[in-house]
Formats: sequence, C-alpha cells, structure tokens
Amino acid sequence: MSRLGLPSRLLLINLLIVASGAVTVLVAALLLAPALFHQHLQLAHLPQIDSGVRDHVDRAFDQALLLALGIGVAVAALVAAAISWLIARRVAAPVQQTAAALQRLADGHHDVHVDDPGLGPELAVLADASNRLGHRLEATDEQRRLLTADLAHQLRTPIASLQATAQALQDGILPADAETLGVLSDQSTHLQRLVADLEKVSRAEERRIVLTSAPESLVPIVERAVAAEQERYAAHAVTLTTDLPETGAIARVDRDRLREVLGNLLDNALRHTPPGGQVSVGVHAAPSRPAAVVITVTDTGSGFDPGRAELLFRRFHRESTQTPGSGVGLTIARALVEAHGGTLTASSPGPGHGATFTITLPVEPGGPRPA
Repeated sequence: MSRLGLPSRLLLINLLIVASGAVTVLVAALLLAPALFHQHLQLAHLPQIDSGVRDHVDRAFDQALLLALGIGVAVAALVAAAISWLIARRVAAPVQQTAAALQRLADGHHDVHVDDPGLGPELAVLADASNRLGHRLEATDEQRRLLTADLAHQLRTPIASLQATAQALQDGILPADAETLGVLSDQSTHLQRLVADLEKVSRAEERRIVLTSAPESLVPIVERAVAAEQERYAAHAVTLTTDLPETGAIARVDRDRLREVLGNLLDNALRHTPPGGQVSVGVHAAPSRPAAVVITVTDTGSGFDPGRAELLFRRFHRESTQTPGSGVGLTIARALVEAHGGTLTASSPGPGHGATFTITLPVEPGGPRPA
C-alpha cells in the first residue's frame, strides 16, 4: 500500500469503509429481517397458512431481501467510489503541489508559490508555511551572495596591503624595525575588526541575535548612552545635548542592545558633524502611533540627499571614500531595532543641513508615555 499514490490510498480507505458498512447491513438484515417479518405476520392475525405456502413466502422474502440489498449495496458502492475518487483527487492535489514545491526548494529553486486550495485551515497553513519558507530561503541565499561579494571587496585592500608589506620585508626594501612591524600589526587588527563586523552584521540581518528583553524605562538608557559619549564629543568640539521627558516611556527592550544602537547612531553623528556642531538626543511620543515612542538623534552635520536615505542602512555603504568606519554600524543598528519590533529611519533636508535618525519602539500596554 505504501507504493500507491495518495489518491489511490484515500480511495482504497473509503472503499474499505463502504465494504465494512455493506457487510454490517447485510448481516444485520439477514439476522433480523426474517424474525421481524414473521412477527408482523402474527400481529396481522391472518388465517392459518399452509406450511408449504409459508415456506414459499419465506423463500420469496429472503430472495427479495437479498436482491434488494445486493442492488442497493452495489449502487451505493459505485456512488461512494466515484465520490471518494473525486474527494481523494481534490484533497491530494494541493498536497502533491506542496510536495513538488518543497522538492524544488530542496533543489535550490526558491521561486515557488503554493496556492491556498480552499480546503480548510490546515492546508491553508501548509501552503502559507511553504511560501514563507521559500521567501526566507531566497532572502538568506541573497544575503549569502551579498556577504560573499562584500567580503571579497572589503578584504581585498587589507590583504593586498599585508602582502605588499610582507613582500617588501622579504625583498629587503623595508627594514624589520618597530615601525614596519607596527604597520603589520595595524593591518592585522583592521582585518580582525572587519571580520568581527561581518559576523555581527550577518547575525543581525539573519535575525540570529538573542535578546534579553524586559520592561525598561527608556530615559535612563538614553542618559547612560549619552554620558558614555560626552568625553569623545568634547574632544571633537561637538556639543551633545538631550531633550528628555520627566516621565519616560516603558518599553520591552534589551537595554544593552538598545545602548549599542544608540552608540552606533551617536558615533555616526559625531563622524559627520564638524567641530562647533551640535547633536541632540530626544525621547518623544510617536505622533502617528499612540502605542509607540520615538528616540531621535539629530545632528547639524553633513546631511544627505533625501532620496538616498535607505542606502545609509545598506551593508558597507559609505557616502564617500573619505568617510571613516567600516560601513556596517547603521546596518547593525536597524537590525537590532527591528528585532525589538521597532523601526529605524533616517531623514535629512539635504546635503549640508544635518540629519535625524528616528527609532520607533512599541511601548508597554498601560505604561506611561512621554509628552
């Protein structure tokens, strides 16, 4: 039976059920019908019937009963078989379609789609899960391809520099003194930092970051993140201020991860704000979402073209070759915010007019909200 297809197995099961019912009806009729027939004859108070006539009546009754049951069971079996075949094919078709789609996924083809067969929630969930699996595998595969390309691009320069320095040492062009060894050490450190950044952004984009979330007041988290950057901002002659409410919102967040997000945003603002500029961090109620709070980081720095806002969050994107950093800080920040169920967006009036990065997070139900 395991070699039969699903429609054939379903049909066979239904036929066995019909056959069991038919045998049950036949046995019950043969056992009960004659006794009930004789009882009805007695209740009718008919004249005494000759034994020969009685035997003839009994045989006629048995033959009529068997003939009627036989014809009825045969017709019922044919109708049941036809209906069972139609139902079996109807049920088996979406299962076979899903199986074929999963086989294509296993073969590396992610452009599959399974339609909802309209046969109940179970098959609808199966179809939806198959489609989401295909989309997830396609996204993961695309991320893997991009990561491979980015890795080759980002490692090419430091590896070439290391090779050139090592070759110069080997050829005697550079002396093996402290300065040359320091260059090699700096280049290897850069490679280590780059690999760590790649690992972190890959984990972030594939949603493999583990969050330890709890209801937290956002104001103390923002205050600590700002305090950690004050000294560095002062060294660059950039003013760092806050605009915080007296009563902060309560949100379910991982405080360490949220401080990491704020650290990345403050680092990005400092790198793009010249000496004498200002950076402000604020916490406010979301104007368009009653159950949300926003954290803004606004600077008076270089700004950007509004049409290029989304490019800022692409891995390794930098507005110019003179921009310091690895280009993954904003990518990691957005992935961390989205892992909290929030959003991270960027806006700017234009180049030279500063920028604002906005974190939107859902607040705890029933908790306080900032003004």
